[in-house]
Amino acid sequence: MAAQTTDRWLSARIRQEWWHAAAWTLLGLVLSVVAVGPSLYVPGKVATETAFRDARPCAGEAGVRDDGTSCLRTIRGTVLSARTVKSGKSKAFRVWLRPPVPAPADQSIDLDAHGDLSELVRPGERVDVTTWRNDVVSVSQGGVRERLDGLPDDGPITFIGAALVVVWSAALAFIAAFGSARRARSLATGRPVVPRVPFAKAAPLGVMAVPFVAAICAGHFWDTWTAVIMTVVIWALVAVPATILVLRWDREPSATPPPGKEVTVPAGAPN
Repeated sequence: MAAQTTDRWLSARIRQEWWHAAAWTLLGLVLSVVAVGPSLYVPGKVATETAFRDARPCAGEAGVRDDGTSCLRTIRGTVLSARTVKSGKSKAFRVWLRPPVPAPADQSIDLDAHGDLSELVRPGERVDVTTWRNDVVSVSQGGVRERLDGLPDDGPITFIGAALVVVWSAALAFIAAFGSARRARSLATGRPVVPRVPFAKAAPLGVMAVPFVAAICAGHFWDTWTAVIMTVVIWALVAVPATILVLRWDREPSATPPPGKEVTVPAGAPN
């Protein structure tokens, strides 16, 4: 009776491991497809970054040259309101210009709440707003200039960082699938099962943080495609050894199962 109970438990455990392997494989395939999305945006973002970095001040009032290459336009306007507001969880120094002013300077402009311009700009004063295509690039007054965040040259590394998060998650899902299949085969043949680190234990912090840290570092030192390539290189130098170390962290020192943990081989199982 005890042997039959053990056989049923073992069969159920083997089926469970194979189901886990199938589920992890499906997740890995889905994540691989999802990773393609951000990757497709990278070439366009790199082209935009290149155009932005090559942009020169516009001649006269022209916003765009005949050849389609955008130039940097300076809009001089009068401040309608300027005050510190709460933007999400942080604060921003929000400036509105008195209409009429051309887009995109006709929208609110959020500056650093602790920047120099927050101490200088007041309603009724004149400021210079530099724009590129549909983005406000910078605001200046009296020789003090503040460059805004989230400009086109920040785009490619953000998308490649997001893609690498998903790629790493997919790789770990495939590793988890391999581990589940390995455990199923080991149980079926009576071999001892060497424990591994669970996927959830290996993934969250490093998978989310490392790609974006690598992207920030690469974006600080390089531009355009060089930044994208170096982001991948830096990520790989961290991700590959980190994954290997984490997956080996909880290995048993010996392949021999601990006393009292021997696996009973069901009748008819291959040796």
